[in-house]
Amino acid sequence: MAKFVKFDVPEEIEKMALEAVEVARDSGSIKKGTNEATKTIERGTAKLVLISENVEPEEIVAHLGPLCEEKGTSYVYIKDQKNLGAACGLTVGCAAVAITDAGKGADALNDINEKVAALKN
Repeated sequence: MAKFVKFDVPEEIEKMALEAVEVARDSGSIKKGTNEATKTIERGTAKLVLISENVEPEEIVAHLGPLCEEKGTSYVYIKDQKNLGAACGLTVGCAAVAITDAGKGADALNDINEKVAALKN
């Protein structure tokens, strides 16, 4: 686990979050990359932020967790950035993704947000 990771995400929630990204990609809206994710968090449009744990150097994504906490945005950690990239429809890894519109996955997104809130408490 990387130094910036504040809590451990169970595999079940990680899978649900990756599926939510795929659904949002097809029927809603996502923002890929650290810069785009940061902008959506700051603007208050991010519904869920997924952060890769295996990013080098860690400083690239280390600010996202605290920023989400400050803005009241839900976030989860994903073990491998290749999985996150694949969920976004990319052939390369992705450091961070923000779901801005869940589309058909709104119910799943609400479920994920509830489980993440329970994890942190």
